[in-house]
Amino acid sequence: MLLDSIDSPADLRALTSAQLATLAEEVRTFIVAAVARGGGHLGSNLGVVELTFAVHRVFDSPRDAILWDTGHQAYVHKIITGRRDDFARLKQADGLSGYPSRAESEHDWVENSHASTILSYAHGLATADEALGRRRNVVAIIGDGAMTGGMAYEALNNLGHSGRRVVIVLNDNGRSYAPTVSRLGESLSMLRLSPSYVSASRRWERRARRLPGPLGGITRSWMRGTKAALREAFEEPPTFFEALGVRYSGPIDGHDVATVEEALRRAATYDGPVVVHVMTQKGRGYGPAELDVEKCLHDVSAFDPVTGLSPATDGPPSYTQVFSDAMMRLADEHPEVVAITAAMPGSTGLLPLQERHPGRVLDMGIAEQHAVTAAAGMAMGGLRPVVTVYSTFFTRAFDQANLDVGLHGQPVVFALDRAGITGDDGASHHGVLDMALCLKVPGMTVFAPSSAQELELMLAEALTLDGPAAVRFPKGPAREVGPDAVGAGLSARRVRGGTDVCFLAVGRMLAAVEDAAAQLGEDGVSATVWDARVVKPLDPAMIADAAAHPLVVTVEDGTRIGGAGAAMADAIAALDETRAAPRVLPLGTPDAYIPQGKPARVLTDLGLDATGITAATRKALVPPR
Repeated sequence: MLLDSIDSPADLRALTSAQLATLAEEVRTFIVAAVARGGGHLGSNLGVVELTFAVHRVFDSPRDAILWDTGHQAYVHKIITGRRDDFARLKQADGLSGYPSRAESEHDWVENSHASTILSYAHGLATADEALGRRRNVVAIIGDGAMTGGMAYEALNNLGHSGRRVVIVLNDNGRSYAPTVSRLGESLSMLRLSPSYVSASRRWERRARRLPGPLGGITRSWMRGTKAALREAFEEPPTFFEALGVRYSGPIDGHDVATVEEALRRAATYDGPVVVHVMTQKGRGYGPAELDVEKCLHDVSAFDPVTGLSPATDGPPSYTQVFSDAMMRLADEHPEVVAITAAMPGSTGLLPLQERHPGRVLDMGIAEQHAVTAAAGMAMGGLRPVVTVYSTFFTRAFDQANLDVGLHGQPVVFALDRAGITGDDGASHHGVLDMALCLKVPGMTVFAPSSAQELELMLAEALTLDGPAAVRFPKGPAREVGPDAVGAGLSARRVRGGTDVCFLAVGRMLAAVEDAAAQLGEDGVSATVWDARVVKPLDPAMIADAAAHPLVVTVEDGTRIGGAGAAMADAIAALDETRAAPRVLPLGTPDAYIPQGKPARVLTDLGLDATGITAATRKALVPPR
């Protein structure tokens, strides 16, 4: 295979056009096989094969800085830069990261997994180069939906104003996780002449007119505003970019290596910021990905490379599925309920709701800050918005949650999927900060369901509140329990009674805590267990009961610094200042960036499984000498 001879970018430069075409096929076959074994990002990488070849044939990495936005599209870059053999352990513990990694290679500058940031990095590097008199190329590859994020436009504005030398490669595949809200591509004037576009536009307008009351008016206004913004900003990309002081070239075929190379060489001679706009096809060369309309097999678990299908599972539904079903029931009953997503309607379980209630799922693109403040406005207007994001992406909009939602006391519900330890995507995707952040928003109610049944109940409860609320739930199968294991309202639930130690469990950690209590019972240690259910406000009955024990152990799958345990310890200490408070042992994630790995293994490594909780409790029960 030709691929076996490629160990560095220099090996690409001697290849002929025919050899490059052969190599592209081999790389696509390699990526499909690697991702099929254990999962990963598929469609985005299949789409950038030729583009990556061209970038590495024109520029000299690592002397030239090649920067990747939405770093999940850097698999081809990794293969070219000598990490082909490491794909056998892609996204596994101690294995190859699914994103660029400074620890892996000198060719990786930015460990980038949150979109829309790379132009800011590029501006900073170019500024440093100019200040230090260093002459090299700074190349920023952005796309796969990242141009829907406001931070990218802020950086473009600064690049144009400063005139810094940056080559911006706009990989335009019209996608993020789902089809993007906006697209810099072929002229929208041509698109609007398409019969399918005209038909779809009229159909959506008819549906919007049928929506009741203020919801219909807001939806129609949103549609008009979106169309106007697209026409004004994106109908003529050269005008848009060059108005910001950024030269524009394109659009060109991103699968034609020679054409892309020529455009990049010309761009590198320009003494200022320049955009090279390339059109690519996400999922190219692999039929199942090309036919996957919603995600192009974006981020997948292990699958059959022939069919593109993952093995069927007979286990319980995931928390995301439980949330999806609950949202549809609530939307059926309450016409004022709307859902908001940041370019992830499928991944967050909103596609069924979108199908049943068109116009009530609003995709804001990769723009979490805008999404949250828009939700505050919707709430002010009488709607009940549910902002549905992964926990790791909620952190991008904390200021808006705090000051635009919290300060105004607006009834916005944050559905925080993938909370806690998530696994294969590593430090950037573990959702360990959301609880600590939400606890800092005055008036925010924070729910932590321990089962599928609790999630359904809490989501409904959150939509009845007068102020903001967050419902956080993990990735993976949802625990199923009977009616006797479900709480009510904002109260905690006492699971079992004891005298020696009191466990206060948060969310999914309840199962491990119950097992730890059983293990301790075999040693004669009598344990009380509470399912906290609501982390803010804390149930006074739970706090009072905990204070009656000599030892309290709080267990959460979020950061233990400033998290739920810290809040519980403060509440216990403030309960009765006339007597000594019990010792409180907070167990949670450490003040560290947690590496990738299967959630069960990561939790075990952190001491947050039943065995680890038992050991920590036994140690704490031994009186100090």
